[in-house]
Order: sequence, then structure tokens, then C-alpha cells
Amino acid sequence: MRAPSPAPRHRLPRPAGPRLLVAGLLAAVLTGCGDAGPGPAPSAPASSAPGPAASPGGPVSSGGPGTAAASPGGGDPGHARGPAADSPVDEAPGADPGTAAPPPELDDPASPAVVVNKRRPLDPPRWAPAALEDVEGVRLRPEAARDARRLLAAARADGLRIVALSGYRSYDEQAAVYGGWVARQGRAAADTASARPGHSEHQTGLALDVGQGGGCDLQVCFADTPAAAWVAEHAAEHGFVVRYPFGEHPTTGYWYEPWHLRHLGAERAREYASSGAATLEEFSGLGPAPDYGPGG
Repeated sequence: MRAPSPAPRHRLPRPAGPRLLVAGLLAAVLTGCGDAGPGPAPSAPASSAPGPAASPGGPVSSGGPGTAAASPGGGDPGHARGPAADSPVDEAPGADPGTAAPPPELDDPASPAVVVNKRRPLDPPRWAPAALEDVEGVRLRPEAARDARRLLAAARADGLRIVALSGYRSYDEQAAVYGGWVARQGRAAADTASARPGHSEHQTGLALDVGQGGGCDLQVCFADTPAAAWVAEHAAEHGFVVRYPFGEHPTTGYWYEPWHLRHLGAERAREYASSGAATLEEFSGLGPAPDYGPGG
């Protein structure tokens, strides 16, 4: 674990060289959250999957290697398995044997502290929030919706136009998105482009994708906008954190997504921001989740 930097870890990183290099490689990067749905596929699907940040043709903002053979899902691309609710899951890869089980709230999909990633599916897989509220055309759980309205209003009060792009997606909605990728490029490539149903943070109703309503929405160039800098600086004040930070894909399983915010609530978000933890996994005492693991 590297030592915390002098500045708070929640600030937007500015590694201009690597980001600009990959920005030149990918002009249109789609989020691995699958917000665009199964439309025409980019030549190298951007996803929420780990891979070398500077690999030619490799996506950055939630993408994996551009070839199926390099898919982080592991295994022969022709035999890659699709989403399976009963697939074996390693809850804390890399953890020492005998490590205590995670606190129950990290597993409870109804908890604001739940951690969902490639090795921590929702249980049950088709879980859905009891209530959802509209925030500028997207749906969020009531507590997340309340704080999202405050965040958007605060940004606009500071002279920045930040809009809500995506919120809750059901298991079936995510299955349709993921299935579109499978139909176009096969399962192995799909796993570098879209979360499997039951493994998407959006299904919790606690994830919010934001943008400016322009050409950099859900693309790597959003990282260099004033809106992204404001979100990185102020999201925690309103109960949100940037879920997939730059360079942390070996832990989160997803490339840098400065637009993807996760609601934790004001107190927990402030604790996260001041903790020095690089990722929600680290803050929660969990191991990395770079892929779906053995048998995934």
C-alpha cells in the first residue's frame, strides 16, 4: 500500500501524461456502467475492467484491453461464462487466511455502506430498492436523491453546469445492456465493456453518473473539465465519492471514471475523503476485485 499523498486522496488526480496519451488513443470512450446501452460498439470497448493503463488501444475510463484474449475475466474467450447468480465468489481476494468476515452492512444491499464489485454481487442478485425518486430524469434511492439535488444545486451556485446522466438500473435493464455487448463481441469482450447483471453499482440505486450535457460526457476528456474538478473536490461534502479513481483499476476492477459517483451519506463520505484510502474497497477493509474471479 503506497503512502498517502500530502493532498487529500479525494481530489481529482492530474496525471496529465498518461491520461492525454490514452485520450489520444480513444476518442469516444463509453462507461463500463453500460449507460449507452447496446448500440454500435466502439472499436475497443471501454469498460469497467482492469488492464495496463498505457496499452495501445486499451480503454482508460473503465475499459479493458481491446482484444478478447486479453480480457481480465480470465479463461478461453470462447468458453467465458456469462452472468450466473450461483457462481462462486471470492469475497476478499488477496486477504490473509483467517481474516475476519466483513461487517454485515457491506453485504446488505439495503445498507448505504454496501460494496458491490466484480467479486461481490448483490445478494439476492435481483435485489431492488424499496423506493426510488426522480432526480432530473434519473432514479435514485431517496437518501441519494436528496443529496444529489443538493450536489447539483451547489455546483450551479458555483457557476458550473453539472447534470445527472444515469442512476438506478434494474437487474433486467443491466442484463439487456450486458447482453447487447455479448451479442456484438462475445462474453469475454463484454466483460471488458459492461458489468454483469447483479454486479452493477447502479442496481443499488446509490450510483450517479454526472456530466456537463456535452461531448465529454462519459468520456475520458471529462476528467479535464472544471465540472470533474469540482466534483472531485466537493462531492464528499454532499455525501458522494468518486468511485473509480485514476490508476486504481487493479483494486476496483474498473478504469478511471471521474463521472461515476457513489452515495455513502455525508458522514461516511467525509470519513472516506479524510481517511487516505484510495478506494472504497480499501476504506471498507476489503480485498481487490480486478475481475470476476475463479469460476466467475
